[in-house]
Amino acid sequence: MSAAKRTPMSGPEMVALSKRHTMTEWSAQAAANPIPIARAKGSWFWTPEEEKFLDFNSQLMCTNVGHGDERVLKAITDQAATLAYANPFMATEPRARLGAKLAEICPGDIDAFFFTNGGAEAVENAFRIARLYTGRHKIAARYRSYHGGTSGALSATGDPRRWFAEPGMPGIFRIPDFHEFGAAEPRPAADVLAETEKIIRFEGPQTVAAIIVEPVVGTNGILIPPDGYMQGLRDICDRHGILLIADEVMAGFGRTGKWFAIDHSGVVPDMITMAKGLTSAYVALGALGMRRPIADHFAEKVFGGGLTYNSHPLACATALATIEVYEEDDLITRAATMGKTLRAHHERMKAKHPCVGPIRNIGLFGIIELVRDPKTQEPIAAFNTSAPEMAALGALFRKNGLYTIVRWNGFFTNPPLIITNEELDFAFDVIDRGLTEVDKALGLA
Repeated sequence: MSAAKRTPMSGPEMVALSKRHTMTEWSAQAAANPIPIARAKGSWFWTPEEEKFLDFNSQLMCTNVGHGDERVLKAITDQAATLAYANPFMATEPRARLGAKLAEICPGDIDAFFFTNGGAEAVENAFRIARLYTGRHKIAARYRSYHGGTSGALSATGDPRRWFAEPGMPGIFRIPDFHEFGAAEPRPAADVLAETEKIIRFEGPQTVAAIIVEPVVGTNGILIPPDGYMQGLRDICDRHGILLIADEVMAGFGRTGKWFAIDHSGVVPDMITMAKGLTSAYVALGALGMRRPIADHFAEKVFGGGLTYNSHPLACATALATIEVYEEDDLITRAATMGKTLRAHHERMKAKHPCVGPIRNIGLFGIIELVRDPKTQEPIAAFNTSAPEMAALGALFRKNGLYTIVRWNGFFTNPPLIITNEELDFAFDVIDRGLTEVDKALGLA
């Protein structure tokens, strides 16, 4: 049957058929309860029954320019009509222009790129290139991290999602986190860096190819490094000949009020991984950027990596159009400005509700953590657990048309960069009502 003759599905039909024939990630399948989506525009999406939701998490922190931007959609259709696919041994105009544009906006002298299908594959290729370039095999990563769902990226991931793939890729070891679970503030940079240096020496710096970090940690709590941390990490890498990989898959492309989160520190990494906001998730695309000496290493040596959809022209054209939207609408500056408004809302919730504990945001990258006791600041849920109060809060959000991720002891405030003041007011009206119910459930009201 042609698409024009199909009868649109109802929401329950979508859910039933999807659950029967497809798998939901990171979920026990019987417990999965997806929201059926029929269409989306701006900061909102609708079910087939016209139930409306404010997308307060930008789906998975990726639809930065919002849904249905006509300029991006036109670029997709124009490119599809002209050249939908070319194999990665060919040069195309979108590929050529995107590489040059990314060289313009990336930190420092990063000006060579390998395109992938998404962020996890960008991380995988960063590891491979780091090992080939340095001749070393070890990769250092932190516990409070997420680097992707493929084998190597998941091995480097610190959070419990790693457990599903263990024993995983050999050669991974852990360096200290700068922010402990449930803590209100990060640890002093000097202390964390001293411990990091010690572990590097124990591992043997001559065996370490790279350190990978999220310059601002994403799903593990929107963790913002203390002053001097990224600069100190850069110094450690320089002294020991270790490559520094900045995982910007989630924090990149304006989310923090800069093109990339690492730009806040003035540090230039050796490699940078990106995806999500690169195309605002309209089409799947990831990229690995690297400094010129790393790229030049493969001028005469074979780079042993490849993907059928590497440099896909449709995806590259989408990325170019998305970057133009960031620039035309000044969304990077807008994220920084609206981030101040977001922080004011966070602070208002903390002042009003005893259940609110640590609050953090940088640009439109935010989280509100909840506590069981405002005096002890005990998190409402322990690490890698849930709590009935958090489940009820998530249900209240959904019932009142607010979509975001509720995880462990907190919920995320990561709207599209186009979010308006009125939409923020709507979101925090729902959040206010939800936190009132949490206060009551905890006996704090």
